[in-house]
Amino acid sequence: MSRHNRFVAIVLVLCAAVLLVLPAGCKQRKSDKPRIALVMKSLANEFFKTMEDGARAHHAEHAGKYDLKADGIKNELDVAQQVRIVELTVAQGVDAIVIAPADSKALVPVCKRAMDAGVVVVNIDNKFDVAVLADKGVSIPFVGPDNRKGARLAGEHLAKKLKAGDKVAIIEGAPNTFNGIQRKLGFEDAMKAAGMDVVSSQSGYWEMAKANQVVSAILTEHLDLKALLCANDSMALGAIAATKAAGKSDDILIAGFDNISAVQQLLKEGSIVCTIDQHADKLAIYGIEYALEMLAEKGVPADKETPVDLITAETLK
Repeated sequence: MSRHNRFVAIVLVLCAAVLLVLPAGCKQRKSDKPRIALVMKSLANEFFKTMEDGARAHHAEHAGKYDLKADGIKNELDVAQQVRIVELTVAQGVDAIVIAPADSKALVPVCKRAMDAGVVVVNIDNKFDVAVLADKGVSIPFVGPDNRKGARLAGEHLAKKLKAGDKVAIIEGAPNTFNGIQRKLGFEDAMKAAGMDVVSSQSGYWEMAKANQVVSAILTEHLDLKALLCANDSMALGAIAATKAAGKSDDILIAGFDNISAVQQLLKEGSIVCTIDQHADKLAIYGIEYALEMLAEKGVPADKETPVDLITAETLK
């Protein structure tokens, strides 16, 4: 083979390799519709499964308007996997990412890289850390509820069933999440206003089994505990199991957050006093619609607050 032919062959091989690794957005598009990626936390949590179902139902009704790709992590705390999912969606050439981040800080850099690649990013459910956004010089709109307000509503309802000075404990979400921090603050607001004694506040990391372990230890330490305020319903389920195992189901009131279907019968039975509905099925839809709006109008992004509602046995009737 001549030197010229060898050179041509090498160039052809390199071109083929480049085509293989090019993002989908750089290849010929099969559709002119915008492609939206919904990136969620753990789909093992019913809240996010409900979110996915809501998004897919919305897409089915608007299939001519956009294409949808939905994905989530297996473990609530698998931040590295969620980062990989974002990187993959960018490589596949999506136009927008709607993300419920597993970590309010750690997902900011990869989302900034997505924006640098021309992808619109909308933050839902768990708000990105303001200081990290500022440090990275990026503005990402948050479409979601006021978690502090929601938790305060639950705490205020619970407090009506207690008396001033009663001992209560808070089961927090993961400490590196904005919504977990805000829910803790909302519970504290309500307990302080009602004169309750918060004797313990510990993280259950959003998970039923971990919350069960934490609550079991709290019950051993505080024999006269009167209530548990849980930052999500999965942890409330773990708290219920722990109080049953300790023979204290009738003595301790429990509040949750998320209104997953698994707690609704427990609300009717009185095992849970209340929960908060932040409308998981609609939360992704709000984010998707805002992403489509941003793609169409190219305007300056702004935060949008979505509803939170107190759910009790009475509201379920």
